[in-house]
Amino acid sequence: MAVPKKKTSESKRDHRRAHWRKQAERQAAKALSLGKSILTGRSNSFVYPTKDEEEESED
Repeated sequence: MAVPKKKTSESKRDHRRAHWRKQAERQAAKALSLGKSILTGRSNSFVYPTKDEEEESED
């Protein structure tokens, strides 16, 4: 016979939601930081082709 699951406490639920939101906040901050560093040209950890490299590879 099927037995109903126990109800999750509000504190556990709130803790999980807070953790999920904090993860999203950290990822957004990292993405923004990476975008800023790419725009300023000071990025060392992100490799992407420049227009000069794209034109050379097409030949």
